Amino acid sequence: MLKILIPTMMLVPTIWFTPPKWLWPTSMAHSFIIALASFSWFQNLSETSWSALNPYMATDPISTPLLVLSCWLLPLMILASQNHTKKEPVNRQRTYIMLLVSLQFFLTLAFGTTELMMFYVMFEATLIPTLVIITRWGNQAERLNAGTYFLFYTLAGSLPLLVALLATQKTSGTMSLLILPYYNLPLPNLYMNMLWWTACLVAFLIKMPLYGVHLWLPKAHVEAPVAGSMILAAVLLKLGGYGMIRIMVMLQPLTKEFSYPFILLALWGIIMTGSICLRQTDLKSLIAYSSVGHMGLVVGGILTQTPWGFTGALVLMIAHGLTSSALFCLANTNYERTHSRTMILARGLQAILPLMSTWWLLASLANLALPPLPNLMGELTIITALFNWSWWTLVLTGLGVLITAGYSLHMFLMTQRGPLPQHITTLEPSHTREHLLIALHLLPLLMLVFKPQLIWGWTS
Repeated sequence: MLKILIPTMMLVPTIWFTPPKWLWPTSMAHSFIIALASFSWFQNLSETSWSALNPYMATDPISTPLLVLSCWLLPLMILASQNHTKKEPVNRQRTYIMLLVSLQFFLTLAFGTTELMMFYVMFEATLIPTLVIITRWGNQAERLNAGTYFLFYTLAGSLPLLVALLATQKTSGTMSLLILPYYNLPLPNLYMNMLWWTACLVAFLIKMPLYGVHLWLPKAHVEAPVAGSMILAAVLLKLGGYGMIRIMVMLQPLTKEFSYPFILLALWGIIMTGSICLRQTDLKSLIAYSSVGHMGLVVGGILTQTPWGFTGALVLMIAHGLTSSALFCLANTNYERTHSRTMILARGLQAILPLMSTWWLLASLANLALPPLPNLMGELTIITALFNWSWWTLVLTGLGVLITAGYSLHMFLMTQRGPLPQHITTLEPSHTREHLLIALHLLPLLMLVFKPQLIWGWTS
């Protein structure tokens, strides 16, 4: 674990002492080497499934794919941010990269820890760099409003979680993820059980976000700069899913009775957010709402409490992380050229940027879960697990899949096809940097088709 954490910490002096001319290439190369080193976590899984075990940190098949995804995204965020920060003073550019590095550091500690309390602290710590990135480098004046929403939604959910964790520590005497699954908690009366169960999950459901507490997400995405949107969609939402998978094992007998309203809300959210996407004019807002729909499936999969549900949730989280991050990068390339997120103003781009259009097609097809991509593996596994739980869910999930296909194709057709408007005939061509950026998102997604057991979790 230290072979990733120490180089990540050493990125900070690298960023501050590198000459301005070499700032972006050096930090990019350094973080890319860290990302390649993180692949070593994929091997040497022991019989107990825990590996790289020390008193505080460990990896297992659930956390490894998420750890590697966090490391993989840092060089991509640095690559995506070069263009829109180049006009800023050098010290601000250094601060910006340092915030991204601190996010990777906190995320590595959050996904790799074996103590629930340390997980809680790191879960909260990721809030600070993200908040600064949104409120300082966001695009519009509403960014402060978006930052406030983001902060207070997350804090309102995390306080009950802290109380629930402290209560667990008091009764069981331990917070270790290695011991808690085997510990039968003495449960008092039903009312207290219900409160404790809800307190344990509500912070993660807000972070996912569950439909109904999702209003912070579209605001935060729309106002954040490209790196903020990428890390938010790709990794920070997954903190919620990972926390749920970890804590669910502890809440075992209660989930059967208490999970009904949450599964229903998650599945209803797939249809509602899909319908919102169909009539959305703002490109980034559309991609943000599609994230809420996909995370609804993940919540449903985790709450069914079956191996298939957990596997599907993990596969969909990784696949969605790469896909939505790629879509935000593509939306940003449009925004940097047209300075507008409104889809109607930038149509027919296939005529002048044909290769970028190919990337748009691939990312849109991945978003609607085209076979044989991991997106489809995750969605099918979750839908099967939900169908086994109650066959009525097939109506909601089936409708959700149809609507997802509809808005993904709508997004592609609106931005790429049709006549080219007069006001955008003189756009600058797409750069190699942008093509490399999208390729580094979509190639891992295609590679996972050939070795999906890397992200299958406990069932692999």
